[in-house]
Amino acid sequence: IGMIALAGIIVRNSILLVDFINLEVDSGVPFQEAVIRSSAVRAKPILLTALAAMLGALFILDDPIFRGLAISLIFGIMVSTLLTLIFIPVLYYAAFRRRLEPTST
Repeated sequence: IGMIALAGIIVRNSILLVDFINLEVDSGVPFQEAVIRSSAVRAKPILLTALAAMLGALFILDDPIFRGLAISLIFGIMVSTLLTLIFIPVLYYAAFRRRLEPTST
């Protein structure tokens, strides 16, 4: 259950971040600046979503049956949030910079 919940949060945040980058590029912003701007714009919603999910998981820490799920959710959300905010923009930039940056002649 925890893996499915974490995967959903990670995938949603990553898709929204990449979509914001693509929208910026389509509006004429240079690719590198689009990656930086989009990451800055999406950072607050991603952090607030992660905080809300972690706070929700805190309430099931008291239950011995769900304690393991709560711990895995809390720490998994922390790690996945850092990965989403740092590695997704870096990997996206590294993968698509040659294709999306204008060529100088």
